[in-house]
Amino acid sequence: MQLRKTLLVGWVSVALLSGCSLFGGEEDVVKMSPLPKVENQFTPTEVWSTSVGDGVGQYYSHLHPAWQDNTIYAADRFGIVKALDASNGKEKWKVDLSENPGFFSSNISAELSGGVTVDGSNLYIGSEKAIVYSLNTADGKLAWKTTVAGEAISRPVVSGGLILIHTSNGILQALNQKDGSIAWSANLDMPTLSLRGESAPAVAFGAAIVGGDNGRVSAVLLKEGQMIWQQRISEPSGATEIDRLSDIDTTPVIVNGVVYTVAYNGNLVAMDLRSGQIMWKRDVGSVNNIVIDGDRIYMVDQNDRVMALNTQGGVTIWTQSALLHRLVTAPVLYNGYLVVGDAEGYLHWMNTNDGRFVAQQKVDSSGLLSAPIVASDKLVVQAKGGEVYSFQR
Repeated sequence: MQLRKTLLVGWVSVALLSGCSLFGGEEDVVKMSPLPKVENQFTPTEVWSTSVGDGVGQYYSHLHPAWQDNTIYAADRFGIVKALDASNGKEKWKVDLSENPGFFSSNISAELSGGVTVDGSNLYIGSEKAIVYSLNTADGKLAWKTTVAGEAISRPVVSGGLILIHTSNGILQALNQKDGSIAWSANLDMPTLSLRGESAPAVAFGAAIVGGDNGRVSAVLLKEGQMIWQQRISEPSGATEIDRLSDIDTTPVIVNGVVYTVAYNGNLVAMDLRSGQIMWKRDVGSVNNIVIDGDRIYMVDQNDRVMALNTQGGVTIWTQSALLHRLVTAPVLYNGYLVVGDAEGYLHWMNTNDGRFVAQQKVDSSGLLSAPIVASDKLVVQAKGGEVYSFQR
């Protein structure tokens, strides 16, 4: 299950890939499914690839590229940030946010982890050192940096002149977009044990909707940071602390006044945006972001099943179970196909009607952790080792 890739940082992926147990008992051994055999109906074309530093190494991180105005912005954990021409991958500019302690010493990693987010003339990146950076998109120069309440491991979200940061200690903070000063802070509460990840908020009608490690979804007023409502969607249960984990690490999706979100060891739910009341729930958990397209929800559950469900009641339309425990990324829709990556570095393309595989390609042996992004007519993905790839279908 995906707990084992988020709870323990660094060596967890090694344990999974080797088939070792993290908790000692033979019953806890998780075995990665073998690579499914796929007869490709087409072969996606690699347009370009380029390196952006050393990637994230053995750390669990969803650091991913962002796209705006024919430019791809990407970063590595150490502190390298690059702007790349989306057409050919050529470097437009490069900056290094790592710390230089002195002439005779090596630079110290910036430990970038949250982002990249781009909005207008600035891009935003958070770090495990509780620092949020704002860089100019034109040349990469530092506009400002701010120390926040805790590790900034979720994606910064821009809305109404504010940068919303959900820190690892359960604080939602709003920073002023112009200078990075802290406008307000809201405490979302924290359990004793939680997964390695935080929900990035979604914004609608003047409110930020965000999931917490306590299994609750919160609506917070954007102007003042006041709590509007909270709704629990996951109740801790089970004999052990592991069984009782109920984090909501996914970004809510808001469509037509309905909030859709999902918890680990919990439920997929649809909630009324104004009141927070649950409209329906389905017993399925995940730590990956969901995708909604029309009347369908596409998701990867905590055991790496890829699923399509309807938005009216969460009824399953199809399930693809051939990728169990392959540490599958969140899905993305691209040119009419559903695409996910996995820890062995493969991209899997699926028919959205029935979940059948239509193409498969090995991208990078370092593996894929962050979901691909769609940049105009291209699919862009960053591998753990720092290589960024652009594909076209």
